[in-house]
Amino acid sequence: MRAHRVRALLMGGQACVFYGAAEFSRDTDLAIVADAANLERLRRAVDELQAEVIAVPPFELKYLRRGHAIHFRCRHPEALRMRVDVMAKMRGVDAFPKLWKRRTSIALPDGTRCDLMSLPDLVQAKKTQRDKDWPMIRRLVEAHYFQNSGKPHLAQIGFWLQELRTPELLVEVAQRHIMRCRRLVSTRPLLAQAEFGKLPELAQALMAEEFAERERDRRYWLPLRAELEKLRHAQ
Repeated sequence: MRAHRVRALLMGGQACVFYGAAEFSRDTDLAIVADAANLERLRRAVDELQAEVIAVPPFELKYLRRGHAIHFRCRHPEALRMRVDVMAKMRGVDAFPKLWKRRTSIALPDGTRCDLMSLPDLVQAKKTQRDKDWPMIRRLVEAHYFQNSGKPHLAQIGFWLQELRTPELLVEVAQRHIMRCRRLVSTRPLLAQAEFGKLPELAQALMAEEFAERERDRRYWLPLRAELEKLRHAQ
């Protein structure tokens, strides 16, 4: 992707590995810019990977712009059977220019630079109806908290109050930063339970919050899934 100058950010399981919330991921998930020039660069990259489109939809700009993922399977000997999924639009996630400004760039041992979706954006992207994503969200935010809780800045405290899914840690942050917590209650009402250490009520509220988010994602995907079914039948 870098060799062909594809405007892309690593997300999904491999990004979670870099952030310390997972040990292994067999797929490569990328957020990309959905324009003709970037799509042509991506086409050259997947050609070099000897990658074929699997399933539906086909590799076309209009499907990326509508929110579909394009799925590839690589046949190059150095990436044999690696699956690569690309998306340009996700529910509740900002457009690519904002994601790019907030990206995390890391250097790999060989000197290659890797651009990742920022951790807050990655958390937002993982708020789906899939069972496997919610434990990952919890681990991502926990890992961020344990890495930065010594001397946090305001943005980090706000992120934890908005996104922590571990009741005990959420109580800890809320009680340590009460004024900040109270200012955010209007956007996340369950912080009221966190401030007063009501763990059973907080656990129930977190479950309800997750259920509501899953339902929003299910409704978002209804027309997209219907379109995929039509494409499968046509194929």
